[in-house]
Amino acid sequence: MMKASVIREMTTQEITEQIAEEKINYDKLRMAHHISPLENPAELKLKRKLIARLSTELKARAEVSAS
Repeated sequence: MMKASVIREMTTQEITEQIAEEKINYDKLRMAHHISPLENPAELKLKRKLIARLSTELKARAEVSAS
């Protein structure tokens, strides 16, 4: 799990790439969970939260640059 301080240090390009990568990983995990239950289904929740954190930081940067 990434801390907010680590996310803030990343470049905008790195955040965009990380979001794309995490979405792919989340979809794979979700499909695996549909086929056979995951050992730790809380991983799905953690992935969603990470994607949300990254997206929030990206949106905040877009608002700052638009101002």
